[in-house]
Amino acid sequence: MSGFARSRSVALVGLDGHVVDVEADIGQSLPAFTIIGLPDQAVNESRERIRSAARHAGVPLPARKITVNLSPATLPKRGSHFDVAVVMAVLAAQGVVRVPSDTVFCAELGLDGSLRPVRGVLPAVLAAVRSGVTRVVVAEENRAEAELVSGALVSSARHLAELLVDHGADPVLLERARIPQPPAVTTGSDGTEGAGEPVPAPDLADVVGQLEGRQALEIAGAGGHHLLMVGPPGAGKTMLAERLPGILPDLGDDDALEVTSVHSLRGDDGCSALVRRPPFQAPHHSITLPALCGGGSGMPRPGAISLAHRGVLFLDEAPEFDRRVLDALRQPLESGTVTIARAQSVAHYPARFQLVLAANPCACGNAGGTGQACTCSAVQRRRYFSKLSGPLLDRVDLQLRVPAVTYRELSSVGGAPPEDSATVAARVASARDAQAERLTTLGLRLNSTVPGSLLHRRLSPGARAVEPLRAAMDRKTLTARGFVKVLRVAWTLADLAGATVPTPEHVQLALYFKTTVTS
Repeated sequence: MSGFARSRSVALVGLDGHVVDVEADIGQSLPAFTIIGLPDQAVNESRERIRSAARHAGVPLPARKITVNLSPATLPKRGSHFDVAVVMAVLAAQGVVRVPSDTVFCAELGLDGSLRPVRGVLPAVLAAVRSGVTRVVVAEENRAEAELVSGALVSSARHLAELLVDHGADPVLLERARIPQPPAVTTGSDGTEGAGEPVPAPDLADVVGQLEGRQALEIAGAGGHHLLMVGPPGAGKTMLAERLPGILPDLGDDDALEVTSVHSLRGDDGCSALVRRPPFQAPHHSITLPALCGGGSGMPRPGAISLAHRGVLFLDEAPEFDRRVLDALRQPLESGTVTIARAQSVAHYPARFQLVLAANPCACGNAGGTGQACTCSAVQRRRYFSKLSGPLLDRVDLQLRVPAVTYRELSSVGGAPPEDSATVAARVASARDAQAERLTTLGLRLNSTVPGSLLHRRLSPGARAVEPLRAAMDRKTLTARGFVKVLRVAWTLADLAGATVPTPEHVQLALYFKTTVTS
């Protein structure tokens, strides 16, 4: 007896999800199981998982020709999360269950019929809800993640037999199936789930001296600006960079959902709650281009720059990175997205991050008056720093030299303690509120994203204030892009000072932070 039925799932291309119709037809021909519609290897292998899972659930598949079509057929289908949608469509065609049209299934099947968690549940559920499909079925381990999407009606199961009974199958299946017991929950000493304590964020109070570095860090946090620090080893460049996320405000609902979606697609653990704190990524200098920008065989996965979305990407010892890796940052720094092209599809990932670069003054680190003789030749020094190309440095708003900490600063006793992160974060939040009040009507949020057309006209600080910038451009020490960067930083300085418009002093200080390393 032939039959036809349909279920639904979601195909992900980058963070973009598309609802897929899973059509199953049971014919009268010789036994076969065919999946069509651009499936990848994981989808094709689901045939064996489905046969075994259905048998362990007490409803073996019929010995007939089974054809499954994943529609639209032109859209690549990748991943094991189609398993449950396929088995539900086949069993509905067999007459075992009834599958509603307003439900998507997103889970992998084990050979014993258990439902296994998959990565990318959050963006998949988000895409389904935006398409008008509000009912979602996932594995038990993915339920908390799926429930993060507002408007989603989430249900879960641990075994295929439970899911079949929920959709109209004979309840006797639950007695026949061997349903695994849920794992025991570990508890901490206080009786709460999980034994780990949250790791406190690094605090600015730990940074000794470096007044100029602390000021640059505060400006970067307030306006969302990129930062380059050049100084000898041990000066505190890494300490400063690691404390930038601690002075940034929590992410809003939309940003938190987007950031959590990226981490879900990456397959990171702990996506049961929205990521509210700005992420921090600090890859090693041996990182490859696909690891930084995203890539891999099959479906491209997000790289470090997307994992740093709405947070901080820190490249320590920046000149040690491959030149191609560094230059690959240029396009995402401008557009806020990274595009990965494949033969059959193009994946887009968000990449609106703050870049922080740290570098020694030379390969040995002793150049610049550290009290030790530099062993690098002039050619070696030029070669070392030439890894940071001019176009990349031109996109970095703040550039400063970080001197070595003196013994007097390190051993000072009885002086005023350094400001902690909470104090600086309060000023950063106030400056961001001022930006929001000024820029929201323009569709913008941060000074670092204000286009040059506005800075030259509506948000121009006046001819007197920009006179030093005109002179710098005449001397060829400042480019047109650098002109815009300086004005953006000047507006951030004004917001931190509570001014309504940048003063000439603000513009001068912004120009200093832009040219102090390259001059």
